[in-house]
Amino acid sequence: MKSSKSSAKSTTQELCPCESKKPYSACCEAYHHGLAAPTAEALMRSRYTAYVLGLENYLSKTWHPATRPASLNLAEEPTTTWLGLQIKHVEITGETTATVEFVARYKIAGKAERLHEISQFVRIEHHWYYLTGEIFSSKP
Repeated sequence: MKSSKSSAKSTTQELCPCESKKPYSACCEAYHHGLAAPTAEALMRSRYTAYVLGLENYLSKTWHPATRPASLNLAEEPTTTWLGLQIKHVEITGETTATVEFVARYKIAGKAERLHEISQFVRIEHHWYYLTGEIFSSKP
């Protein structure tokens, strides 16, 4: 997912930004406070929510060290308003690997955009990590 600063904030009783239809407190909040996400999909949802909330430390911690950028600089990027997440497909590809296809909608500088990606995840010692992703153009 591209780096950005979020203008949205959430409280624990509001619906989780990951669109699970659960309150943030019963969804991604526990992962943001250190609980390991049990599946690649749960990690994907919690990472989307971390972008919405501007949780750069969480994003770094859940990004595999081999592909993690030195810094995300979310505070320095143009303001992004995250609008929604749609999980299109989840596939367990091995004992410790999985893919998650998603579309994230957002606005940047007032222009609506879509990020369509198939993300690769790897599980190491009971923790899932984002490894890499293939981004599909939203233009024909």
